[in-house]
Amino acid sequence: MAAVAVATRWWLLLVLSAAEVGVARALQPPNILLLLMDDMGWGDLGVYGEPSRETPNLDRMAVEGMLFPNFYTANPLCSPSRAALLTGRLPIRSGFYTTNGHARNAYTPQEIVGGIPDSELLLPALLKGAGYASKIVGKWHLGHRPQFHPLKHGFDEWFGSPNCHFGPYDNKARPNIPVYRDQEMVGRFYEEFPINLKTGEANLTQIYLQEALEFIQRQQAAHRPFFLYWAVDATHAPVYASKPFLGTSQRGRYGDAIRELDDSVGRILRLLRDLSIAENTFVFFTSDNGAALISAPRQGGSNGPFLCGKQTTFEGGMREPAIAWWPGHIPAGQVSHQLGSIMDLFTTSLSLAGLEPPRDRAIDGLDLLPAMLQGRLTDRPIFYYRGNTLMAVTLGQYKAHFWTWTNSWEEFKQGIDFCPGQNVSGVTTHSQEEHTKLPLIFHLGRDPGERFPLSVASIEYLDALHRITPVVQQHQEALVPGQPQLNVCNRAVMNWAPPGCEKLGKCLTPPESVPEKCSWPH
Repeated sequence: MAAVAVATRWWLLLVLSAAEVGVARALQPPNILLLLMDDMGWGDLGVYGEPSRETPNLDRMAVEGMLFPNFYTANPLCSPSRAALLTGRLPIRSGFYTTNGHARNAYTPQEIVGGIPDSELLLPALLKGAGYASKIVGKWHLGHRPQFHPLKHGFDEWFGSPNCHFGPYDNKARPNIPVYRDQEMVGRFYEEFPINLKTGEANLTQIYLQEALEFIQRQQAAHRPFFLYWAVDATHAPVYASKPFLGTSQRGRYGDAIRELDDSVGRILRLLRDLSIAENTFVFFTSDNGAALISAPRQGGSNGPFLCGKQTTFEGGMREPAIAWWPGHIPAGQVSHQLGSIMDLFTTSLSLAGLEPPRDRAIDGLDLLPAMLQGRLTDRPIFYYRGNTLMAVTLGQYKAHFWTWTNSWEEFKQGIDFCPGQNVSGVTTHSQEEHTKLPLIFHLGRDPGERFPLSVASIEYLDALHRITPVVQQHQEALVPGQPQLNVCNRAVMNWAPPGCEKLGKCLTPPESVPEKCSWPH
């Protein structure tokens, strides 16, 4: 069921907030900018305590807006978290998981057969009901076959790639990944869009920045509300930055990438002010999952005080930096302790546009406008999924782990470590340990690093368990998993001959089609 417009809802929220934040003068629903980073950790910004203080623009954005210290992704890996953002639903509902193993992370590499199902209603398609123009810049990662592309799922424009910038490849065993403008390939990474792995030099962030600025200017001139999804990937290994930023950070190449992204955000916000549309533009900054500690310190970031990182359902893998900015509406310099989720950006964006979420399916995202405009907090759970498995839940200050696992002993002995230097006995386990009968429970206020589980004999433990148990039972009883999209791989469906390749003379010959079960890290 398509979203239904509620003509007075957006205006009512503005009227309700006017007493605190000033009278709104917007003549149309606000523009929406979602700035999604890739593998950026909670501790990578100065405002979150990073000691180098090399993110002045993002720190200023927080001073002028609202900081969310308790904001979560929906999965500790890129593809499922992006599906959650654009659908407002847990990845297990939309099929962005695998059943090829218990609690296995999965994503959309080149050989994946599946992608975002047609049955899913994505944010840009729904925003069309309120007259929005939409564009995605950067990484899509919801399926690379043509039927899964952004323009097939509601976006009006796209400049970027269906996959991450892995490579380079020899175009024989594996093709280099294409870059698209709208529905046609315009080149490939490491070819028309070079990335120097030795020096880290690449101009991709500058290209993505110009795409964003041009889109904003064009829509402002047309007096049309717009939705811009800026999904850049410079902080995903192999990290990159353009020449003016290389060698400028105290943190090395990863810091160079952060500095360029910070500068880009500053330029985007400055353009909004120069065009006099800042007060009619809602901007939200966050990341798709925690920093990839497996790539740190040269190619990965910081998760601050939190345990482990990307790929895990400990706080370091799931808690994200998050800043909301809407001058004249969101009170400046505020910190919200609302438990937030990347899925909330779906519901909040619809609310900004005066639209209701679809009523024919479960929506997990919460409307954050009451928290941002009026300081009202809503009690809600945060569910931590890894693949098809509910690993943990947070309710209030308490987090209960039903399963603990980092990665296998086999991988760990090969040097693959999701929690370097952070071994916590009985917690950061290398075998899948079940705690469904007696969950490990932590008080995240006192123990954000998840090092000291509550005693199961304590009154505090029993009280927390009493609150959490019915919430989890209700969730699991009502859950209807989607058809898994990340089970089947086939080398023949890789990016051998993307749409538009013939114009560039870049079509490659695919191998014989051999569908097989995807093999995921364990």
